[in-house]
Amino acid sequence: MRAERLVAIALLLQAHGQLTAPDLARRLEVSERTIRRDLDALLLSGLPLYSQRGRHGGWALLDGHAINLSTLTAEEAQALFLVTGPELLAGLGLEDGLTSALRKLLAVLPASTREQADLTRRAIHIDPTRWGQPAPAAPPVLGRLRAAVVAGVRVDLTYAKPGEDAVVRRIHPYGLVSKGGVWYLVAGSDAGLRTFRVSRVVDAAATTEPVERPAGFDLVRAWEDVNRRRQPCSSERVVVEFQVRPDAVGTVTATLPEQYELQPVTGEPGRGRRFTASFPTVHEAACELIYLGSGVRVLEPSSVRAELVRIGHRLVAAHAPDWQPAAGR
Repeated sequence: MRAERLVAIALLLQAHGQLTAPDLARRLEVSERTIRRDLDALLLSGLPLYSQRGRHGGWALLDGHAINLSTLTAEEAQALFLVTGPELLAGLGLEDGLTSALRKLLAVLPASTREQADLTRRAIHIDPTRWGQPAPAAPPVLGRLRAAVVAGVRVDLTYAKPGEDAVVRRIHPYGLVSKGGVWYLVAGSDAGLRTFRVSRVVDAAATTEPVERPAGFDLVRAWEDVNRRRQPCSSERVVVEFQVRPDAVGTVTATLPEQYELQPVTGEPGRGRRFTASFPTVHEAACELIYLGSGVRVLEPSSVRAELVRIGHRLVAAHAPDWQPAAGR
């Protein structure tokens, strides 16, 4: 968010003394134009900034000026501690650093503000998981992907879609996004902008090649664009009707994401409950429903049943006792 970025710019200048707009853009992973707009906003807000032209120029704070975090109000401190919970960074390898930073911040706050912030931290817990759904374990490659994103280097990504063989591709990692406790990698590839579910990444090997980032790339805007593409007009969506075993109803209603518009329908007594859900594509419907296991039986359309059978055959073939890798894999 922009407010967080403005604070980050001010703290970076305080820590490094002087940085150019391109330096700030690289560190904060936004365009240089965005940074220049942010610097103008900081100047208008009264922050004592100045710019120096020339080969060794850049932006800096006036000598002697320091950002005094002890002036945080009780409300500001409470908000800061709420949005920096260690569980939100699980798997990134930053948990220890975050705990240390929060401890240092508590130490410089006035006693009354410190007490309110600590009470808020202990009284409010944000759980990113849904009822009936266990907290997902951090994917083992998440830390390596974070390091590659920060270093700005390309990655050889070994990625496996459900029911398909893993494929290695060299990608440009632009950023990581956590949605509902699930991590996604936003990256550039030969086929354009793509998102990869990190839990499906088998391996990630950083290269020495620099990332080629599109001019003006903004991670938040790119993620919003991806979500819009994943949710086409309702008339184009695939409506699936399926029957759910009585003992699996709670799991289905708790774990199927809200964007699939789960709706109950009348079913035959004693045969379990029926539901409909709306998916962008046949393949996505099959990929989501396969996670629900044998508690769900798809009734319509036949295209989704066929896709489930196709994925099932590939899984059986891959896990048969006499399975052998195909030549060239």
